[in-house]
Amino acid sequence: MKVINITLTGAMLGMAQASPFVTRAAITDADILNYALTLEHLEATFYEEGLKNYTHKDFLNAGFKDPFYSNLQVVASDEKAHEDFLTGALSAAGASPVKRCSYNFPSTDVKSFLALASVLEGVGVSAYLGAAASIANKDYLTAAGSILTVEARHSSYLRAAKGEVPFAQPFDDPLDFDEVYTLAASFITSCPSSNTKLPVKAFPSLTLKSTGTLSSGSKVRVVAGSDFDDSNPSNLYAAFITVTGPVWAHLSFKGDNSFTVTIPKGIAGQSYVVITKGKSKVTDDNIVAGPAIIEVI
Repeated sequence: MKVINITLTGAMLGMAQASPFVTRAAITDADILNYALTLEHLEATFYEEGLKNYTHKDFLNAGFKDPFYSNLQVVASDEKAHEDFLTGALSAAGASPVKRCSYNFPSTDVKSFLALASVLEGVGVSAYLGAAASIANKDYLTAAGSILTVEARHSSYLRAAKGEVPFAQPFDDPLDFDEVYTLAASFITSCPSSNTKLPVKAFPSLTLKSTGTLSSGSKVRVVAGSDFDDSNPSNLYAAFITVTGPVWAHLSFKGDNSFTVTIPKGIAGQSYVVITKGKSKVTDDNIVAGPAIIEVI
């Protein structure tokens, strides 16, 4: 199994200008639905563009036999259905649904398209899982849970197609609103000015620079974005996100916003690491970079 090494660098895509979000405030159910819709817009557009760029023959030539291509079309249809459902739910509730933004997806062939698809589906699972506790309306919670289970099926199917374990760990990793947006923002180049501004922010990016097969005990290098403040690296730590709480790891500063960290035991599948000030907790107030995505066997 090879490491996922998708560069998620918001700065290079003009994230500050494109951001559809504002500084964190109280989050309502309407905000959460629009947050979910923002992600579903991204996924639906990604599949639409990918299935236009890469044909059935391209997938066959890349070694993906039938019915993989037709199944991928179903995945694309699912994401469009999620998009339409959330748009309708917001309108029915009297809220203004956000519209699609413009995006830049770094895929150049079938295999890089599928690698990114797998990442996006995994992030989708983590996003819905992390948002669930903040949803007050039980009907909305049930609907979000219904989407979450389908996103998980998508993720498993794509992982299996890529030769990865479909269910790499017994518990999925939840991400909070800001952590998810930090990952999603790098694909957004601009958004309609009429879109509702949501109370979410992006942290400085954190990019995995190591390649090859990674497992517990592997030492990896991560690099923070240019907006990262490395003036006091002695109090910085790496936190791997899990449902039971962060797994802490020693962080070695190498200069130029670069760090090395050893993957701790118990981390598997599509995993996320953030850099924090101190190691007592992981919150929006003490995350200083990340998440970075690390695929661990």
